[in-house]
Amino acid sequence: MNKLQKEFDYYVNNQKELVKKYNGKYIVIKDEEVVDSFDSELEAYKFGVSKFKPGTFLIQPCLPGSENYTQTFYSRMVV
Repeated sequence: MNKLQKEFDYYVNNQKELVKKYNGKYIVIKDEEVVDSFDSELEAYKFGVSKFKPGTFLIQPCLPGSENYTQTFYSRMVV
């Protein structure tokens, strides 16, 4: 399992509790633990890259519902 998948699974499995504490914030998750929270994604990113190697932490908007972590990506590329 890839490292970020573990961090994401931690978020999904603990979403209700995390939303109670960090609702509306961007949280930085490392080693299945919330390291800090921020008002903007940019603040969370700057903190994350200043403390950790890119690709070893997850920035997650902390909001209720599965829509919070479900995304659709579109591409003009035809395969």
